[in-house]
Order: sequence, then C-alpha cells, then structure tokens
Amino acid sequence: MITDTSLPQPLPLDDFWRLIDEVRTRTTPERPFATVLTDVLADSSPEQALGYELTFTALHGALYRWDIWAAGYLIGGGCSDDSFMDFRAGVIAQGRSWYEKVLVAPDSLAEHPVALSGEPTMLEEIVFDEDSNYAASRAFSRLAGSEELWEAATGATNRHEPDMGEPFDFDDDDEMRRRLPALTALFLDGEG
Repeated sequence: MITDTSLPQPLPLDDFWRLIDEVRTRTTPERPFATVLTDVLADSSPEQALGYELTFTALHGALYRWDIWAAGYLIGGGCSDDSFMDFRAGVIAQGRSWYEKVLVAPDSLAEHPVALSGEPTMLEEIVFDEDSNYAASRAFSRLAGSEELWEAATGATNRHEPDMGEPFDFDDDDEMRRRLPALTALFLDGEG
C-alpha cells in the first residue's frame, strides 16, 4: 500500500504506451477514451495509477512548446492555457506513434486520418480531451479514497519550467503558414 513517505515510480514508457493502446482498443462512442482509461487504472493498483500519472505528466510536459501550442490553436480555432492542457492530453491519447510525430513535427497532425477524411474540423474533437487529464486521479480516488495521498504523491515530483522554444504570434497568418503550412492550409486557409 502507498504511504505518505513512499516515492511513487513512473510507469516505464513501454508499459505506459501498451496501456494507452489497450485503452484505445476498448474505446467506443459510448465509452470514450478517458472513461475506459479511468476504469482500467481503477482495476489496477494505487501504485499503477500513480506510476501512470507520473509518466503522463512527463510526456504531457514535453509537449509544452510554442509550435505544438500553435498546432492546437489552428485545430481548435484558438487555444487557451486550459485548452492547451486538453490538447496535449488528446495527443497522448492518440498513442505513441502520433505522440512522437507531434514532438518532431506538430504540422504532421494534418496527416491524421480524421484530418484527411474530408472533415478536418473533426480533428478538434479527437485531440482536445480534457477528461484524460484527470483519469489517473479519478482512478486513484476509487482505489485509495484519499485526495491528500494523491496530492502528496504527485506533488513530490520535481517539476521545472520547460523550454518552449521560440515564441511567435499565433495571429500572424504568414508566420503560421511558414511554421505549420499543412495545418494552416486545412484550418486557416480552408483548403481541407
């Protein structure tokens, strides 16, 4: 059992992505990704839920960059701080392959099957996933029933300011075209 003095361990990356894949295969329109994820984590252990959260937090933080935020801005028709959290959770929910593509080139989201389906605006529904941000804490509450224990365990991690890269103006259409030409064509220029 988790105690206040034990240090939670992140879930190994391969285990994390296997879990994401398992959840994706069980997701339906009636049972969205975050619901299934919460249930899967609630069927594990407090240690598993905490480990998932620590790995999720690290992966989520790695997406905290201006160019990735700009992609969310284009796809969502705007993207506040809170929406950017949801966008990053949604990218993670797409699985390892999409996560890694977005880390290398956020503009690659223009190649997502939903973006290519003739209805690129549907991509917003897929990559903005607020509930996925809270799946592990909800599962942990079911398992351990202690909000304070969750805060103590997840608050003990070392958090630092990420390098977001070079800032730029998301409302400068020419700059957006230069940095994210494929997404700009789909969402700003309406060529999709």
